[in-house]
Amino acid sequence: MPRPINKRRLGFYVSLPAVLWALSSATPLAAEPDRARALGIPFAGDPGPLNGITDVMGVEVGHKTLISGEGPLVRGVGPIRTGVTVIHPRGKASTEGVYGGWFTLNASGEMTGTTWLEERGLIDGPIGITNTHSVGIVRDAFVGWMVDQKWPALWHAPIVAETYDGALNDINGQHVKRPHVYSALEQATAGPVTEGAVGGGTGMVCNGFKGGIGTASRIVSVADQSYVVGVLVQCNYNWGGKSLRLGDQWVSEKLPVGEHCYTDPSIAPQNPWFPYCSGAELDKDSPTRDGSIIVVVATDAPILPHQLNRLAKRPALALGRLGAISNPGSGDIFLAFSTGNAGAINEDQFNKVEQFPNNALDTLFRGTVQATEEAIVNAMVAADTVTGADGLRVHRLPHDEVRELFAP
Repeated sequence: MPRPINKRRLGFYVSLPAVLWALSSATPLAAEPDRARALGIPFAGDPGPLNGITDVMGVEVGHKTLISGEGPLVRGVGPIRTGVTVIHPRGKASTEGVYGGWFTLNASGEMTGTTWLEERGLIDGPIGITNTHSVGIVRDAFVGWMVDQKWPALWHAPIVAETYDGALNDINGQHVKRPHVYSALEQATAGPVTEGAVGGGTGMVCNGFKGGIGTASRIVSVADQSYVVGVLVQCNYNWGGKSLRLGDQWVSEKLPVGEHCYTDPSIAPQNPWFPYCSGAELDKDSPTRDGSIIVVVATDAPILPHQLNRLAKRPALALGRLGAISNPGSGDIFLAFSTGNAGAINEDQFNKVEQFPNNALDTLFRGTVQATEEAIVNAMVAADTVTGADGLRVHRLPHDEVRELFAP
């Protein structure tokens, strides 16, 4: 029998992360950075108070951002434009797993732990996102951290995903180290999520502009009960910005997409994928891949692993709404988990769990599509222009031009 909704309880529940964050702030709040809605881009659905994955009660997010050096690319030295982002599904203090599911739209990428997830339907420990060549160190650091935290198992297979930041970052230098991962794990919070060129998204490119980390959420109602769907993305697909759609407009012909260029003609780029900014001659090659995107979906709805596998497919529809076709070299991999059924996930005993009605999953599907679309655009809006390896410059989304496109 469904529980009747307690609207006073729901209001406190939904806003608690925002309240706790505000109360814990010892300094006056700075002006909030622009997000996609502030530019007039229309989105459907009702967001939570933070409009982020941390609107799902218990979820914590942490980043470690690594930025140093400039000029020519030197393996092991820099320039460094990378990092790691972590998600604690039930918070860093919990050692209880969550039900999970996953889906791959195009498999030119990596997400560790998915074979065990598919077999078992459970996610233990934190979830990590980093660059392609740092997956191993992040995964190993997670194992060490889980042992330290006394997660109840003899061995661990944590989930770590990646996208490629080798255009801006010395990716072969493998600069993400264990202390960086531990820093992200320990500093994770349930408050507003920093977006843009931070953490694992520091060196990423998205839809023809600078990309990175973005998040959004939706509140959905079923049988007089309300639930939260939160999404976090690491956006690094469609480097050229082809067929980009924002809101109700095709904008790739209206915005300066894909104008990545090398700032210093005295540097011969090791990856001559783009022209010099000055227009000087350069024998160009084509990028060997066109980025990737990782999408993590969280919900407090009590959905089970087979339902989460279905939910994990829905971010693909958001990519299509933004004009993507999931290119052959793109690693488009999606993960979904539920914080529902807390206290009932014990593999050594019988458990009584609540199951969300199958015929009401459309509400969660819709919320996931809506939140994924907005999270991707939030990543683009938040990211500033970055100059990295060999002087490559990737421009931010031009806010004023976007405002003009969507002005009433």
